[in-house]
Amino acid sequence: MASAGGNPLVLPAVLHLRRSDADFTAALSERFRVLDFFSSGEPLPAFLAAAAAAPEPPRAAVVVGGGSVRVDASFLDAVPSLRCVLTTGAGIDHIDLAECARRGVAVANSGEVFSTDVADYAVGLLLDVLRRVSAAERYVRRGSWPVQGDYPLGSKFVHFFVLSSFSNWHHLGGKRVGIIGLGNIGSRIARRLEAFGCIIHYNSRKPKDSISYKYFGNVHDLAAESDVLIVACALNKATRHIVDKDVLEALGKGGVVINIGRGANIDEAELVVALREGKIAGAGLDVFEHEPKVPAELFSMENVVLSRHVAVFTEESRSDLRAHTVGNLEAFFSGQPLLTPVDADSLVQ
Repeated sequence: MASAGGNPLVLPAVLHLRRSDADFTAALSERFRVLDFFSSGEPLPAFLAAAAAAPEPPRAAVVVGGGSVRVDASFLDAVPSLRCVLTTGAGIDHIDLAECARRGVAVANSGEVFSTDVADYAVGLLLDVLRRVSAAERYVRRGSWPVQGDYPLGSKFVHFFVLSSFSNWHHLGGKRVGIIGLGNIGSRIARRLEAFGCIIHYNSRKPKDSISYKYFGNVHDLAAESDVLIVACALNKATRHIVDKDVLEALGKGGVVINIGRGANIDEAELVVALREGKIAGAGLDVFEHEPKVPAELFSMENVVLSRHVAVFTEESRSDLRAHTVGNLEAFFSGQPLLTPVDADSLVQ
């Protein structure tokens, strides 16, 4: 592949600003001249300055959300040669789309690479919370079964008034599930839960054409008509703390919250209070507001399932991501449309 200057002997330079496994790095290195920040040992400003000063400065960058790199005006000032930014996740809250558009910098994300795996994981979290799979496993592992008998249908760690208001605590079928964000992931979650016999409602910026699910224009009303609230939306100014104290209270004592979106979609402090005071029945959380920090109070709550932002990770998704990232880069350097371009209008869910 020729460089931007047309020299076929020089691979085009790509800024690599994410921690990657050996297979991912090798896939990039076969086709591009990879400038790897994390292997450089340099502070970010020095790394970017050196890249920008090179005879063949990079025109593309590969980044990841939730890290130390934010693609904003100062980042783009540091490497003015950039014309393409690829993020290896679906979320783009770490990228200033307006600033990129103003400078003519194209942006692409992972598209639907992770959608199936995240949808599966959301359903798994919900089943775990409702059926107490992890809690029952811990009960067996710590040797409580022969000493205390069968694991109780309603855990002793949850107040009686919570259990009595959620009479079908261990049953998924028939639950009213409200999904915040009916995009690639949210729609897949809906289809999976329909197969369990759930009743699907949703909230998004506007109603979806050809969708039979009941639409709610605001999340408070959605929560009031739901037994389960699943957060599957992007994080932006409009969706930060979209699940707040009022929404949690509307969900009610029998309600369950599942979050596979972004941690800051939920007011985490209010969620902890709601769980502690029995204002909702449980939660399944794969993302947190201040990762990798997790509120310590959640650790002792048997009605809460926690995981470390791993919903996207399967062997299949890793392989698909490598191919997808390479495909987007090859499209850019060949002057072709990106596989999964992103702009503000494309993020409506």
